Amino acid sequence: MKKEVLIIIPAYNEEQTIATVLRDLNEGHITDFADILVMNDASKDNTNYIVKKENCKLVTHVFNLGYGAAVQLGYKYAVRRGYRYVIQMDADGQHDVTNIPRILEALKTKDEDGRYPDIVVGSRYLDGSGFYHTSGIKKLAIFMFRRIIKRVTGQRITDPTSGLQGFSFPAFLYYSKYGNFDDRYPDANMIMQMILLKFKVKEIPADMHEREYGKSMHNGLMPFVYMCWLFLSMLGIYVRIKVLKIDEGIGEKNVVWETKRENYTTEI
Repeated sequence: MKKEVLIIIPAYNEEQTIATVLRDLNEGHITDFADILVMNDASKDNTNYIVKKENCKLVTHVFNLGYGAAVQLGYKYAVRRGYRYVIQMDADGQHDVTNIPRILEALKTKDEDGRYPDIVVGSRYLDGSGFYHTSGIKKLAIFMFRRIIKRVTGQRITDPTSGLQGFSFPAFLYYSKYGNFDDRYPDANMIMQMILLKFKVKEIPADMHEREYGKSMHNGLMPFVYMCWLFLSMLGIYVRIKVLKIDEGIGEKNVVWETKRENYTTEI
């Protein structure tokens, strides 16, 4: 029986954690209803070999293209293979697999306005979330991006840098197309973009753990580069949607998919 959910796990040099993540997904019965796709972004360690040994779907880049490029190729894969939902999680063990069923349930549940969420974000900072230690520079970034998103969209997002997210078909279809997704740092900028485009974004509490092994991509001066890049990206997104009116309101068209989701098909 074909599964309707694809879990995308971008990985770069995660040999110390990836096997545990994949086994937790299997032992937690997540693989009963979801396929797992690891996007190996040209890792220099044994990540590729370990994933093959765990018998999961695997795409390996010959050259390192970056986090965003790896994830976007996963969205393209999901569109081509006809999945209805995508859930994205990290390979470093920070995202507890118990979050997966809750995200899927939220994607399948109408909100008070009668719409299904297009994007469900697992937040570390809502009531009901587990304790998570956040560094000072990370707190500063989150505070800044919260304020920008609230000011521009009117919607409060408590965890705009969360990598744990679920997507409906219209959301990951939009992300899969050229120019619609940041190939370097897809983060708070993408959340702001989707809210401005009238996609429905919802947060739910999530349980997350601190990284025990490996190196985060936000080390040294990278947090400052990351914040500057996201700020400029958010400025560009505002101009693109609010000034140039590119794709303005496209998220509202999802009602067509919502009312006919049982028979919805597409070609790209």
